[in-house]
Order: sequence, then structure tokens, then C-alpha cells
Amino acid sequence: MMETEKGPSCHVFKNLSGVAGLTHGVFTRHGGVSAPPFASLNAAWNIGDSHEAVRENLSRIGKALGVDVLVAAPQVHGDTIHVLDAESLARTEDRFPVRVTPPGDALVTDLPGVGLMIKVADCQAIFLVDPVKRVIANVHSGWRGSVGALACKAVGVMRERFGCRPEDMLAAIGPSLGPCCAEFKNYRDELPPEFWDFQVRPRYFDFWAISRHQLVQAGLRLENIEDAQRCTVCEKGEFFSYRGEGTMGRLAAVVAWER
Repeated sequence: MMETEKGPSCHVFKNLSGVAGLTHGVFTRHGGVSAPPFASLNAAWNIGDSHEAVRENLSRIGKALGVDVLVAAPQVHGDTIHVLDAESLARTEDRFPVRVTPPGDALVTDLPGVGLMIKVADCQAIFLVDPVKRVIANVHSGWRGSVGALACKAVGVMRERFGCRPEDMLAAIGPSLGPCCAEFKNYRDELPPEFWDFQVRPRYFDFWAISRHQLVQAGLRLENIEDAQRCTVCEKGEFFSYRGEGTMGRLAAVVAWER
């Protein structure tokens, strides 16, 4: 856990902290101004929180990481991936202090100073970093994203658009629903058979292991993948958790190249 200077705290990853010019963090629920049940560092506009509070929270998040602009997408549990260059960034909606893309669940860029932000509350935020080509991605992966292998698709976009090599990439899986709490009573209808081997006990699944497996299948080296090993349900005092709370805020997970 890192305490940012005069700002909110966030979880940072060892494998990404060694990359020159990269800034990142999965922020905790603390350090913002939102009132309960969104207390206090809620990053989402559309869940009933005060827009003024969210605006202040997002300003604090951007300032904590020193990014010029935060970019986010309305997340829909789909497989749309937005690649941000100067032209597409200019077309995004200005909702200060964030620029908003059309709906989607993954963002990719090589632009410096642009913080790619995913909002989560049990879902995984998966950071993908190519330190050679200087390309980053941020992926919103709930169980539907895992079923759709969205992180693997983001790796594919990085390969096709920027010439990235998966063996050069680093990946980090944020605090999210852990195998201790990931119960899927209707898993035979919701999850494909290849996921069933990842049951840790009847009806409980290890989605951290599923993501690691998928990323290795996409060509990443296992030793280049780090997961936080922090369950948001178990640690709902630190993180927002949909399963643990019902009505609550959303955490911000941000990765960016420094300008």
C-alpha cells in the first residue's frame, strides 16, 4: 500500500513499480469526500453520489498520480476496447476532470500523461504494460470479462496496433473478488467448462488463477504477472465491494505514462 503525498492511498505492484516513467495504483475507498454509502473516494458518477463529490474525488486521484488527464469509459461488461491516440482523445467527452469515451471495458494508449481509469467493486482491473514499446492497457474484467477473455483480446490489440510482444509485457491484477468469496451457484449455466477446473471448493472459483492462465495463454510469461492477492469482499473496510455491501462506491484503478 502506498500513501500518495497529501492524498489518498493506493495499492501498487512490485513488477510495475520498476518500470521507468510509469505511474499506477488501485485506490482504496479512503481519502475522498463522498458521504455514505459512497464514502469516501467514490470514482463513479452514475450510482447516485453527488456529482460535486465525485468531481473532487477524481481530481484527487489524478493529482495523486500526477497525470494530465484521466480517461474512462462507461463500463458495460462487454468486449469493446478503445485505443486512444491524439485524435481519438480529442473526440472524447469532456467531463472535467475526466474525459469519457463511448461505452467499453478496456482502454489502450501510448500517450504520455493520460491516465487510463477503470472503476471496480469486486471486478478485476488488469493493467497491461509493455515497457519496450511504451504501451499500456487497463482492462475491466468481471466474470463476464473472464468468460470473454477480454484481457487476452487487449493483448491482441496491443500486438496488432503497436507491435507489442506478449513476452515483453507485464501484467498486474488488482484487488478483486477472491477465491474465498467467489461463489457461483449457477456456474454450469454462467461459466464455460474450462473454468470448472478452477474451483477451490464446490461452487467457489479462483478468478485470479483464471486470469493468470488466460494471460499465459495469450503469450505473457507467468513470472511477469502479479496479482494483488487481496479480496475486496474480505477487505471491504479498505475497498468497495458489491457482494459485500450492495450499495457502495467504485474504486479507481489507474495506469499512465508520465509526461
